[in-house]
Amino acid sequence: MEDLNSVKDLIIKRLDEIGYELYSLRYITKTKTLEVVVDRVEPINLDDITNVSNEISEILDLHDFTEDSYTLDVSSLGVEKPIDISKLDLYVGKYINVHLSNPYKGLNTIEGNLVSTNEDSVQIVYKNKTRDVKCDINKKDIDKARLAIKF
Repeated sequence: MEDLNSVKDLIIKRLDEIGYELYSLRYITKTKTLEVVVDRVEPINLDDITNVSNEISEILDLHDFTEDSYTLDVSSLGVEKPIDISKLDLYVGKYINVHLSNPYKGLNTIEGNLVSTNEDSVQIVYKNKTRDVKCDINKKDIDKARLAIKF
């Protein structure tokens, strides 16, 4: 029997090989559930979750971390997943929402298309009534960022 951290390392390695990253992994003793949350830049659909679940199951079949039977629960961060600010350049062209610590023209949040990024700032095009407004925001003024759904 191996400890959970050893198994976690094997899962991280396999996910990396197939184009995903491990966002979180935890074993919930009360419900005997191994909860795995995965992420990648591209959207993750149900088929992706099934494939990832099968890959992780193969690892778990070979490497026991508990003597108890348990449930494997694999999920993604969802449609409006948080974005690491240091990785915003991977989301150029996507519709995002940013929360600001230093408001831009009185706005605490801006939701729009991420047009470009550089080391210090991002450029977002958002709607103000019927017109498109292009704004440059300093990265250090961004508290949080997430993908958003455009209606």
